[in-house]
Order: sequence, then C-alpha cells, then structure tokens
Amino acid sequence: MSSLPLCALTIAGSDSGGGAGIQADLKAFAAHGVHGLSAIAALTAQNTRGVTAVHVPPVGFLRAQIDACFDDFHIGAVKLGMLATAEVIHAVADALDTHCPAFVVLDPVMVATSGAKLLADDALDALRTRLLPLASLLTPNIPEAELLLGRRIASAAAAQDALAELRALGAQAVLLKGGHLDDGARVVDRFDDGRAQAEFVHDRLAVAAHGTGCTLASAIAANLCRGLVPAAACEAAVDYVYAALRGGYRPGRGDVVVLDHCATVRTPTDGGGGPAGGRGVASTRLFRALPDAT
Repeated sequence: MSSLPLCALTIAGSDSGGGAGIQADLKAFAAHGVHGLSAIAALTAQNTRGVTAVHVPPVGFLRAQIDACFDDFHIGAVKLGMLATAEVIHAVADALDTHCPAFVVLDPVMVATSGAKLLADDALDALRTRLLPLASLLTPNIPEAELLLGRRIASAAAAQDALAELRALGAQAVLLKGGHLDDGARVVDRFDDGRAQAEFVHDRLAVAAHGTGCTLASAIAANLCRGLVPAAACEAAVDYVYAALRGGYRPGRGDVVVLDHCATVRTPTDGGGGPAGGRGVASTRLFRALPDAT
C-alpha cells in the first residue's frame, strides 16, 4: 500500500492582496492538514483598499486546470467560490459532472460588500440550475440568500424559514451565515440538512474583515476531507473562522482586516490560542491509504 495526502480543490478567483479567494482557501486547507489544489476561475488586481481590475481566463484553460487536478490527485472535496460568468459556471458544472467529487461546498459569491450584485442574470440562472443541484453544502450570507430566494430576510425567524427554501433549490445542506443579520451582540450561523438543524453562535466582533466567506467554505471542505459529517464540519469551521478573525491583522494601508489562519494551530506559549472551548485544528498532515499502482 502507498499513501497520498488528503487533497481539497478550490475553484475560485485569485486575490492578489492575499486576503481572500484562492489565497485564503489554500491557507485554510494547509491549516487543516489538507493538501490544497487550485483552479483559478478569475484573476483580480486588488489590495486592502479595493479591486482595480478583473480578468477571466478562457474556460478551456479553466477546464484544463480542473482536469489536471483530478487526473493526478485524490480529491476529497471541492470548494467553489467566485465564478464570474454563465460560461464559467457551465464549464465548472460540466467538469463536476465528469469527475463526481464526493463533496462540493458552494460559496455563492454574488453580492459585493457594497451591496452591488456581482453576477449577471444569466450567470445567476446558471448558478441556480447547474451548480445548486451539485452542491453538498451551500454557504450563502444573508444578501446572497435574499438574491437566491427573491425576498427579504430581515429577522431570525425569516432566516430560519429560509433554510428549507434554500435546500429546496437543490443543495443537500445549507449553512446560512448570520453576519448581516441583526441578532444583537451575537452572530448566529444556521445549519439545515433536512434531517437536523443546528445553530452556531459567537460574539459579534467589531472588525471590517476580508475573506471570511472564502475561508469558512474552505475550512468546511477541509473538514469534510478529514471525515467529519457536514454539521460537525460546519461547526468546526465556524470556530476556526472566529479564532482567525479574533487574531486578524492589517497587512496593507487600508482598514481591511485579514484573517490569521495560524491562530488555531499555535500553542498558548506561541502567543496564539485556539477557538472558544479550547478546540484547535490539528496541524499534522493527514494521509489516505491507496492501493499500489499496478
């Protein structure tokens, strides 16, 4: 028998500032002891003060990246992030149909921090019809959930009701992020897989952060690779993001805080510390045994 490390693939956009997108995904994978793979669906020129340019590579090249990863690595989970056009979404869906990964975590990047819609109508339709039915887990924030459902979500009760409606769009499970909802001093992330529901609650932190959604979805994908069931994968990922956010720092001249992906793997003597409750993420590399090639 030979062994290969557990691998997770992110299909998303690149952030030249290092705080979100592919860069955040790979940091989250590494912090969970999972080997990170990437297929870049968009290139951005950005820093902590904004985005100045976006380039979408040809879809043929995107498909070549995805195929190359599946041809050589044992991929335990795929995380989907920024997919800018309908053409890109269809190409990714076609690739997933071909390779059939065990888990697909869909972070539907559809709304900018300013509230502006990032996807054209045909791309939004493609996301609904092609990607949602392939998703093991959907991780929208409140504005994205509102766009998917075509209605406001303005209360905790409305958020709870939205879970079943979001699952009805095709995803096997939903983690509805609560950062945009007014739950007072708390942030409540709500999970539903049709069999069980859960709420993950943390104190609201007064920071303007960058890359939290990317990091959360990637941490969930890594946890699924590690063998956690979806609810436990989500709970551990929410704890991980909270710890990384508490340890966040400002690497540029802007006010945006970037997550500290090492916060959960440091020991107290290193000046770090794990998330609430003392739970940390193992930093050792994990391996899955595979039969020797014949």
